[in-house]
Formats: sequence, structure tokens, C-alpha cells
Amino acid sequence: MNVQKMMKYNVDLAFCIDATGSMGPVIDRVKKNALNFYKDVMDSMEEKHKSINTLRVRIIMFRDYYADHDNAMMTTDFFTLPEEAELFGEAIDSIEPSGGGDEPEDGLEALGYAIRSDWSNEGIKNRSVIVVWTDASTHPIGYASDEPNYPRGMARSFSELTEWWGDEQIESPYIKDNAKRLILFAPAKPYWTDISRSWNRVLHYPSKAGKGLEEVTYMEIINAISNSI
Repeated sequence: MNVQKMMKYNVDLAFCIDATGSMGPVIDRVKKNALNFYKDVMDSMEEKHKSINTLRVRIIMFRDYYADHDNAMMTTDFFTLPEEAELFGEAIDSIEPSGGGDEPEDGLEALGYAIRSDWSNEGIKNRSVIVVWTDASTHPIGYASDEPNYPRGMARSFSELTEWWGDEQIESPYIKDNAKRLILFAPAKPYWTDISRSWNRVLHYPSKAGKGLEEVTYMEIINAISNSI
């Protein structure tokens, strides 16, 4: 028997989704496939001779704190799939691409929220996977920290956010190094490229700025996730 098939993974996914106006193409694609997401991931894993014991997904939707104020960030708890597939689908369906203001958005704050997720540590094999979908560059972290709705306890600098992620020498206080993975569907612009070059366990699929990830197919997203596990 294949050893990989004997070992089952407990997988947590945190989706950081840019919900500004241009992101309609990928958001519509994910909405259309939300109820089939669990099966699609399981099928892709099976093709790679891997198996999932439990799969949980949470959503962190982001825009721009200065431009969108109370609509700048929306987060959910983890949904356990397939049991809570309908709730997951409803959360995805509630995302309407709008707003954003200037071209940089507040993606680093979304990443900060994701890193501090309530990750599961059950079982022998765990994967804590963050997926970022954006067609925009990002403001420096803390750019809108004077906004009333800006989150308390957020990393105060890119260096501190980097410490939250950790590396082989310095363990993150929030996410285990051997379990973590970061998948970026993001433009090759500052901060996203800094992350892909200097953080460990990162896969970067450069997106076209302002195109809503229209060039990225749904199955490319599924395969990127299953390849990271």
C-alpha cells in the first residue's frame, strides 16, 4: 500500500480574497464552484496519491480601510467541509466586488489576520495553508492605522509581520513551520515579491494587475492548493 495514501492530512485553508471592483472574474468563478469545492479538492488530492482526513476553510475578505471603512475587512471562522458546505457557499456568495479606492489595497492586514487563524493541531500530518487572491499591490502594513475600524493588535511593520510568519530558525507564535504554506495569486509588485523572495514555504503565481485574476482558472487554484499539501 502506498505510504502516502495511508497518511491522512488535516488541512486548514484561509482564503484572503481581494473584494474590490476589478476582482469580479475570480470571485464569480469561486462562487460558481463553492458547493463543489470539497469534492474538487479531494479529487485533486486523490490524483496525487494524497488523502485528507479533515478539511476546514475560512474567508478573509479585504479592500481598503481608507476608502471602504467598515466594509474594508470581513472575516469568518473556519467552516468544516463537507458538513458546512452550504454555510461556506453562503459566505462566498455574500462577497460583492466593489470599492477599493486607490490601486493598493490592504492585503497585508488580511495576511496578518490569516496567520493568526485558529489553526488545528490535531493528528500527525497538518497543513495550514493561506491563499491570497488579488490583482492589486498592497499598502504598507499600518498605512491606515489611524482609521477607527483598523484592527487592534495588528503587526506594526512588515518586519513584525515577517516574524509572525517565522522561519526555520525562529518559530512563529501563530503557525507551525512544518505545516504552513502560503500561496500568492498576486502581482509581481513590492511586498508580494518581497514575501515570495524572503519568506519560506511560499508559492507565488504572479497575476496581471487590474484584471481580476481572469487569466487564472478555477482548476489552477485547486491544483495549487493540492500541490501545497
